[in-house]
Amino acid sequence: MKLVIDDVRCKGCNLCVMVCPYHIFQEGQRPNRRGVFVPDLDRPERCTNCRLSQLYKRRLCGVCQTICPDQAIKWVPEAKYEPHKVVIEY
Repeated sequence: MKLVIDDVRCKGCNLCVMVCPYHIFQEGQRPNRRGVFVPDLDRPERCTNCRLSQLYKRRLCGVCQTICPDQAIKWVPEAKYEPHKVVIEY
C-alpha cells in the first residue's frame, strides 16, 4: 500500500502533520493551483499502515486518514515490482 494525498481535496489544514505518530508529513512548501499548501510526504516508508497492512490484512494506524476533515488521504495498492525506498534506522 502507498499513501496518497489528493491535492484537489486538501485544504492545507496540516492536521495530518500534527497527529502522525511516525512524522511522515511535512508542511507544504509550494502552493497548488488553488493556492493551498498541501503537506508533503517526508518519509512515507516509516508508515506502518503502508508497510504492514498487507501482511496483517487490516489497518494498523490510519490516524491521518481519520483526522482529515476533507478525506484527502487514502491508501492505494502499489504496482507489482514498484521500487521501494529502504531505510534502516538505529
